Amino acid sequence: MPRLWNKTIEAHRREVRGAVLDTTAVLVAEHGLLSVTMSRIAEETGIGRATLYKYFPDVEAILLAWHERQIAGHLGYLAQIRDRAGDASERLELVLEAYALLSQESHGHNDTELEALLHRDEQVVRGQQHVRDMIRDLLAEGIGTGGIRDDVAPDELASYCLHALTAASRLRSKAAVRRLVMVTLAGLRPPR
Repeated sequence: MPRLWNKTIEAHRREVRGAVLDTTAVLVAEHGLLSVTMSRIAEETGIGRATLYKYFPDVEAILLAWHERQIAGHLGYLAQIRDRAGDASERLELVLEAYALLSQESHGHNDTELEALLHRDEQVVRGQQHVRDMIRDLLAEGIGTGGIRDDVAPDELASYCLHALTAASRLRSKAAVRRLVMVTLAGLRPPR
């Protein structure tokens, strides 16, 4: 097949896959996990059921693919923030705030069935480890420049940050999330 044809087919497949993921997420948000079927997804996406089954075997596979895309997007966003100019302490603050705001946003849906399905996925574990490593590396850099306390190992400090910021998922305002980040950062400063 000509190269242009292959690129066109691949682009079409990505578009269909993306539309299926987006449609499924909307249906679950509007109607709940248990009311979403492959037939309904196909109908709402505007494709045939047979076509849908070529892409995904079931609703769970679609949701896991959607969640994987969400995690990759969040990790990419955090990496962009981490890679900005500035010293390690400034970049750490920005990453922690972005992480806390993402946590607040993603837990605002309160769909325990969906969370139970998605959070057992190994992609979540890998994503959490990636965030932990990112924060640990910023902490180690900050320790090297004197902006972060050096009496606790960077791994332990990263765990402290992530555990402290889990509270962001229950906060209602961005101002409250920012205050939580400031309290977390206060625990990272070198002792006087």
